Amino acid sequence: MNTAPVPRRRWLAAAALALASASPLAWAQADYPSKPIKIVVNFPPGGAADQIARAISQPLQEALHQPVVVENRGGAGGNIGADYVAKAPADGYTLLMSSGGTISINPHLYAKMPFDPAKDLVPVVSAGRILVYLEVHPKVPVNSAREFIQYAKANPGKLSFGSPGTGSSPHLAAELFKQQAGVFAVHVPYRGGGPAIQDLLAGQLDFMFDPGVGLQHVKAGKLKLLAIGSSQRSPEFPNVPTMDEVGLKGFDADTWFGFYAPGATPPAIIAKLNSEIGKIVRTPAFATRMTAIGGIPTALSPQEFAAKGHEDSERFGELIRKRGIKAE
Repeated sequence: MNTAPVPRRRWLAAAALALASASPLAWAQADYPSKPIKIVVNFPPGGAADQIARAISQPLQEALHQPVVVENRGGAGGNIGADYVAKAPADGYTLLMSSGGTISINPHLYAKMPFDPAKDLVPVVSAGRILVYLEVHPKVPVNSAREFIQYAKANPGKLSFGSPGTGSSPHLAAELFKQQAGVFAVHVPYRGGGPAIQDLLAGQLDFMFDPGVGLQHVKAGKLKLLAIGSSQRSPEFPNVPTMDEVGLKGFDADTWFGFYAPGATPPAIIAKLNSEIGKIVRTPAFATRMTAIGGIPTALSPQEFAAKGHEDSERFGELIRKRGIKAE
């Protein structure tokens, strides 16, 4: 005989009904993650985004107890990989590792975007700030940034510089340099920072604002580092001046790299990923990896990361309009 009070029986029945009607998405959030996670890098292998993704994937796999795989989908200034993630299921199993430029700069470069960065992707967590480094090939007869500015002014149109692509942060850094220094040089866009550095090493380019890929060659004496294109000096090269210090006031071409998810991803999943990836970003091991590519590890909240993207959009958007830069 059932002697349970009527109110208790009704509560049990209501609870059972609520459980039965719970959406699969709610169950998925509670059980997240329950299968492998894919990190899509929207640039070719070897660049900053790729190196950051691979530095985080292994410890993230250990933290979440699920495989974490990295897949490169480069092209169209990062739009191809970003579009793939924007159209993926919003369940936390497909993430984008990208420079913030794809979100904040590309809308100013492309007449038509394949996705809406403001709606179709949501910031998860930043991994760090990547500085750009003014490097020149040894054949260029200068030994300081001031000498380089004077040399460039004396040789208009004779110098060439590379970048990971039109509208990339290294390209915009060079355009900012040209604008503020009053010089003219020829831009040669590449599909990634790695190939551009190789041509700089080979002497086919004269200079480049490097996002850190070529610092190993600076240390080996194969490239000359003249200045930092940031608002502050690099901890790795404390004796190298900033562009601001050599006369280009307010020069700041840093870019932020981080993780994004499809726009409708549940906040609980975003919060979990922010927490777990943030822990990795704060480790000494990750700091070492970031320092090697000239970056400064920084884990921002989704809201802080979004605000930074908006700030960069305003700042670089004005430069793009003034310089008449368009995607090629």
